[in-house]
Amino acid sequence: MRKVLLVLLILVAAGLVAADRLGVRVAEDKIGEQVAAQYNLQERPDVTIHGIPFLTQAVGGEYKHIEVAIGDWTQQGVTVTGVKVDMRGVDAPLSEVTKGGAADVTARTATASAVVPYDVIQKQAPKEVRRIGPKGDDLSVDLTGNVLGFPVNGTAVVEVEPTAKGIAITPVSVGSNGAAQIPLALVKRQLTWVVPVSDLPVGSRISKIQPTPEGLRVAATAQNVRLNDLQAPAQK
Repeated sequence: MRKVLLVLLILVAAGLVAADRLGVRVAEDKIGEQVAAQYNLQERPDVTIHGIPFLTQAVGGEYKHIEVAIGDWTQQGVTVTGVKVDMRGVDAPLSEVTKGGAADVTARTATASAVVPYDVIQKQAPKEVRRIGPKGDDLSVDLTGNVLGFPVNGTAVVEVEPTAKGIAITPVSVGSNGAAQIPLALVKRQLTWVVPVSDLPVGSRISKIQPTPEGLRVAATAQNVRLNDLQAPAQK
């Protein structure tokens, strides 16, 4: 009898685990469909619902952590890559999830992150900028050409800062390869530019910027976000 009960318990446990995994896949697919419709995406984004057991979260309509990988994102003609939305404290009634709705799906906090590739940044740069790469919390750029009539051939360190218009890039020091040193104020006048990416899908302004080998990793965080209110991307 003990062996029979043990086998039954194992089967029940296995069934619950299978149901739990099936349930999380269904929910992830439904949320992915809703996000794809919201953003007019050609492919459904990858959705990951963290936490075990899933069924307990589903029945209660509360999820600790949900990640949505959107991919590319275009704003004012500038495309960033690897866009992800990390949602914490998600309130999603089971009825909304199962029917693919999002009217009542909210997150206590939502953080969107993305990478602005260096080739995208250079497209917005003045013609004198030949190369861009990371240098600690700043960027290093190679310069060739003329700045207000002065020949320039060297490198500069530029700082990056989030603003209402986008990512502002401003020289903070300039070096030269044998040429006369150009006053920094003159360099700033001609070689300061803005990459017009100010917001991310959560509808909040970029607040963090970190140079990486691939580009600038940016992030924006918003509070009490409704899935239906996620900002739609601009058309390419």
